[in-house]
Amino acid sequence: MPPADATRYPSLQGRNVFVTGGGSGIGAAIVQGFAAQGARVAFVDIDEAASRQLAGRIAEAGHAAPWWQRCDVRDIPALQQAIAEAAQALGDFSVLVNNVASDDRHTLESVTPAYYDERIAINQRPALFAIQSVVPGMRRHGGGAVVNLGSTGWQAKGSGYPCYAIAKSSVNGLTRGLAKTLGADRIRINTVSPGWVMTERQIALWLDEAGEQELQRNQCLPGKLQPQDIAAMVLFLASDDAAMCTAQEFTVDAGWV
Repeated sequence: MPPADATRYPSLQGRNVFVTGGGSGIGAAIVQGFAAQGARVAFVDIDEAASRQLAGRIAEAGHAAPWWQRCDVRDIPALQQAIAEAAQALGDFSVLVNNVASDDRHTLESVTPAYYDERIAINQRPALFAIQSVVPGMRRHGGGAVVNLGSTGWQAKGSGYPCYAIAKSSVNGLTRGLAKTLGADRIRINTVSPGWVMTERQIALWLDEAGEQELQRNQCLPGKLQPQDIAAMVLFLASDDAAMCTAQEFTVDAGWV
């Protein structure tokens, strides 16, 4: 859970929030952060066990248990149906966090059209269609906030995931391309681009001695980025404190890029 001295945003109290890929990693920190603010949170994730455990931890901490549903976001009708069901349970959403992603490694030579489509189906398509689903409710509310999760990996010319780099580089295009349209209805849209965040997955799969050296060589700040560091920026952008922030990219990477 967020630290006891975490910044409080009164405007998030009672606000309805939807998070994609909220069951573990950065997504779980975002869900926990909003719940601790008193928001009413809904999320989807493909990992049913992790999602159930997260909901239990939040309830045990004394916060309202989140609404959640298992969902494979590659299935856009299923994603939009989940958003509709969550809105029916909680009410229209004022905040959407497009977090879901998968950075599976692959080589240029190994990519097939089917694999490329599958990577895009996870890392790019869900964000647009989730926005499409929540915007009518935000308009009814008189405004809202969309936060899209980008990445610094492609900006730092990271290798080993060209399809992921393509998808994540498009996030800023989505943010900037919709900012004017959504802004007319007081809906803000921004990108948060994390550096190398120490989720359980990253530690288990990629953090070896060479990785430790890379952190020391590239980060300006010592220590390791944690999921709650990313969640802190997301909470700010979702709050009324960021009322005049839109069409921007906010990088949280300890100074890597």
